[in-house]
Amino acid sequence: MKDRVTKPMKNMLLFLIMLGVVSGRRPQFLKGLPATSTVEENSAAGVTVYNFSVTASPSEGVAIRSIIVKSNPLAEAFDIEPKGGLEFTVITTGNPVLDYETMPKSFDLQIFVEDTTGRTDFNILTIRITDKNEHPAFQGNMAIQTVTIYVMERKPPERIYQVDAVDPENANLKYSLLPATAPFSITESGAIFSMKEFDYEKDPHCYFLNVTVTDPDGLNSTRTVKINIINIDDESPYFTTKQRIYRIPEEQSPGTIVANITAKDPDDEDSPSRLFYSIQSSNRHFAINPATGVLQVTGRIDRDVLPLRLHPNISLMVRVEDGPSSGHASEMEITIVIEDVNDNPPECHPSAFRKEVNENTTPGTFLVELRNYCKDIDADPSNNQFIFTGLSGFGSNNFALKPTVSGRLVMTGTIDLENPVNPGVQVYTLTVRVQDTAHPNYSNIIYIYIRIKPVNEFFPVFCNLSYVFSVSEITKVGSSIGRVHAIDRDWPPNVITYSIVSGAGTRDYTNIFWISPTEGNVRILARLDYETTQKHIFTVQASDQENSTTASVTVNVLEVNDEEPVCSPSFFSLQIPVNLAVGTNINGFRIECQDRDSDPRSFRYFINEGNENNHFTFSPSAGSNISHLILASRFDYDSGLDTNWIYSLRVHITDDNLISARDRTTHLIKTGTVTLSIRVIPNPTTATTTTPGITVVTRRENRYSPSAWYVPFVVTLGGALLLGLLAYLGLLLLARLRSHCPPAGTARSTTLINAPEKKKPKKEVVVTMTKLNTVFDGEARDPVTGRMYEFNTRSGARRWKKSTEPPQPMLAMQVMSSATESSGQGVDRAEAPSKKEPSEKRKELTAATKPAAKPSAGQSETPGQVGLRLQKKKEESEGGGLSSPAP
Repeated sequence: MKDRVTKPMKNMLLFLIMLGVVSGRRPQFLKGLPATSTVEENSAAGVTVYNFSVTASPSEGVAIRSIIVKSNPLAEAFDIEPKGGLEFTVITTGNPVLDYETMPKSFDLQIFVEDTTGRTDFNILTIRITDKNEHPAFQGNMAIQTVTIYVMERKPPERIYQVDAVDPENANLKYSLLPATAPFSITESGAIFSMKEFDYEKDPHCYFLNVTVTDPDGLNSTRTVKINIINIDDESPYFTTKQRIYRIPEEQSPGTIVANITAKDPDDEDSPSRLFYSIQSSNRHFAINPATGVLQVTGRIDRDVLPLRLHPNISLMVRVEDGPSSGHASEMEITIVIEDVNDNPPECHPSAFRKEVNENTTPGTFLVELRNYCKDIDADPSNNQFIFTGLSGFGSNNFALKPTVSGRLVMTGTIDLENPVNPGVQVYTLTVRVQDTAHPNYSNIIYIYIRIKPVNEFFPVFCNLSYVFSVSEITKVGSSIGRVHAIDRDWPPNVITYSIVSGAGTRDYTNIFWISPTEGNVRILARLDYETTQKHIFTVQASDQENSTTASVTVNVLEVNDEEPVCSPSFFSLQIPVNLAVGTNINGFRIECQDRDSDPRSFRYFINEGNENNHFTFSPSAGSNISHLILASRFDYDSGLDTNWIYSLRVHITDDNLISARDRTTHLIKTGTVTLSIRVIPNPTTATTTTPGITVVTRRENRYSPSAWYVPFVVTLGGALLLGLLAYLGLLLLARLRSHCPPAGTARSTTLINAPEKKKPKKEVVVTMTKLNTVFDGEARDPVTGRMYEFNTRSGARRWKKSTEPPQPMLAMQVMSSATESSGQGVDRAEAPSKKEPSEKRKELTAATKPAAKPSAGQSETPGQVGLRLQKKKEESEGGGLSSPAP
């Protein structure tokens, strides 16, 4: 920081001084300057180089400051110090040290002085450096530290190091080596040589040499060189351990120390040897520490398995080397004897025995000899002996071990399952301890499971000798009607299987009853019918797979009203005149009903639907199986009260006439149904609007079927061939006409005959109208669809019945055809036949029955003409009836 501040200040002062010199106003108050002085090189800091003074100031107490503002060449090797008063001294700073050989020989110092009044002066001091004889200096590592040189033993004499030194004055130097008795020498050039072949085991291991370098004036410098003799491996190590046989028990844990193998290397003298140990023979039980030679257990050593069971000695070849990979080595064989210990308990295979004994086995029966299944694998006979003790477990008082050495298990008590002393015990779980006779008396537990095999000694017995079940005849198929049960005194109870052995069928069914094989539930397989069979008796059997017993089962069928009335006829069509008297039995119609499970007096009759205005009733309405259809009230069409001419009655017949109203909610009621169709025929003198007019319309429609894809192809191909043929014929005709026509001039002179123009034949306009008035006086039900239809009893014409409105009249469609115009007009007209005059009737009949004009030759019939012709032909053959409509 001081340098950064001082340097700009010096530059500024120098500028001011130069400015004063130039201007000629510089005062002269420096004494002894300019001047020249000398200083010796390598002078220390603070050495006086030159003294100068300044003249006194006229003022008292004026301070004077003196500095070196510039040095040529630039250097900071000098400084100015005040001596007191007006005296100043130029001294060396020691930074840098003055060196005659490397630095400039002369320095020009520009000295500037200034007092506090503003007086300044400036002048130059020249300092010359004088030469001085210096000590030689070592170069390289020897200049800064003691150099260590390593010499390997057994090496022949050779140069081992080169000393490097210089003289500042570049004078010739001389080298010397002390002590002189050391087996080393140094040449004039500074090369150090060994003088002999060293032996590490005999010679000193280290030498200290003082190397001195001297200049011609006798100035010298000395440095120390250390020479270490390096030992080489030239001796084989030898074992110091004398023991060769070791004994250890088996099953030692890994890491157990077996032996401490030691060896020594003569090359190491008294210092610890750096040796490497290894086992050369194949081995998986032991390992040796390569650095310490400690032999340890690494794997399990089991004396009881092969090969140690037969050969308990393990031989190891131990090797010691003085190098990790190659070098001098020695080998030694040691033997390790593995001793057996009692480390295994007796083992039994299997460890759990399962025996099965009949429950009626007599005491004293031998069951098993345990020793045949047990073994102790210890190698030493003193460690593999064992006995059987500690028979225990539930029911162990029925068994014993005789004797304990062999482990023979004998039954001593009774094991009958039905005996109250043994409350159903089927498995005895016994435990026996097998134990070593040698310490520490290892043992194992043997489990013996003795299963008592049941013997089937008793027959199954039904709880009842016979069973009676009462079942309604309407019970659903598959329902359970009762259960039979049998027990077995054997323990554990045997599985009892139930079956039907006889009597469970009828004339229509092989089996109408089924019994659950495991539970004894009896179920019905077919519907019961009281009217057919009132009681069923069959035999069931209970079996435990060996023994069986039987019981009788009676099923009483209870009567239930499950048959509905059946009436005849179930469907009928009737016609009555509109003026039929009230109370008349309509057409003498009656229905007769039967019921298999009801009294003939139990029937009731009522019309459920279709009886508009209550015109119809049945008599009697209850208490008989025969009832008649009676007209209850007159028809009134004139006032509009009645509009329906056809009545479809649905009659219900129930069999609950003898059941009181209180019991009808708990008894079954069956209902039969009869359907009646009644048509009311108006008076002949009364105009009716219900006579329908039927229009016969013939419609032809061509439809294309995708399956007939070939049809358009064939038609197109045929059309193309036909067009080609016509073109060919046209060409032939044209060629023939050209060959027979006269020339053009002759044609012009020929007289033309104007033939009268033929008029087109005038086509007649035929108007044909067919009016068919058909009365549908019958009604029936289609057996396929179930729909009601009406029919004409004379012609057989039919139509579907409309239940809400009377049939509407229809007129035939008029068909007209003309060459000049064509139009169709249809007229629907409802006319009363009694209102027209006879002449009009005849005209209308003539118009309706007049055959259509036959088409001329080459003229086809229109669809209307074909339809009218076919209709007329049918009327002539059948009397004017219509074919039944398609359902």
